[in-house]
Amino acid sequence: MDISVRKTSPLIVEDRSWLGDVDGTQATRSVTLRTAAFTKATHFPDGVLKSGTVLAKYTSGSYAGLYGPYAGEASEVQTATVTGGPTGGTFTLTLNGETTGNIAYNATAAAVQAALEALPSVSAGDVTVTGSAGGPYTITFGGTYAGENVAAITASGAGLTGGSTPGVTMATTTAGGGTATDGLDVPRGILFNSIQMAEGDANKGAPMQERGFIRPAFLPANSGLDAAARDALGNHFIFRD
Repeated sequence: MDISVRKTSPLIVEDRSWLGDVDGTQATRSVTLRTAAFTKATHFPDGVLKSGTVLAKYTSGSYAGLYGPYAGEASEVQTATVTGGPTGGTFTLTLNGETTGNIAYNATAAAVQAALEALPSVSAGDVTVTGSAGGPYTITFGGTYAGENVAAITASGAGLTGGSTPGVTMATTTAGGGTATDGLDVPRGILFNSIQMAEGDANKGAPMQERGFIRPAFLPANSGLDAAARDALGNHFIFRD
């Protein structure tokens, strides 16, 4: 009698601690996952695609109608660099047609952030500024600007003095928004059941939750939930932080 092991499979211990309530769990949608869209290192390192993973739907191309991992949307990052070695004076930044008050040539990152947050269209949490006093300053957008392709900030160094032709240059280091053009940049729901997955597997059917209560802190690592996904899913899910 041959009792050798032919194949091993991971033991799935379902963890839905991310569910905040049973509401919505009774009406999951059956979808087909394009398994080739998921990567082992990111999505199923232990051979299991875990429940709580954010799913998106292909809307174009040969995979239209299938589901894959939500591609996410990047937060806009812009950089302000004071040039020419000024020894005094001030500069200003303009966003959405609104101009900051005067910012000292050697301002701290916190001072630059405060100047931006004083603009009517910017609230606390919408921008985070890092960098050394005097720059360069890295301006990362979040809050209401999370996942958006933000208009480029413009700068004026007309008030800077000393140095050699001082000024301020702006650059977009990371454009906000999604880069996917096949629909995976729009989240559609949450994987309800964990499923076994291996590289080369055929497409798999799975249940997707489309509404309910979610506890983000308990979602699996690399679930794909970002600020843009929360905003897009906010009409169907309530997030309990």
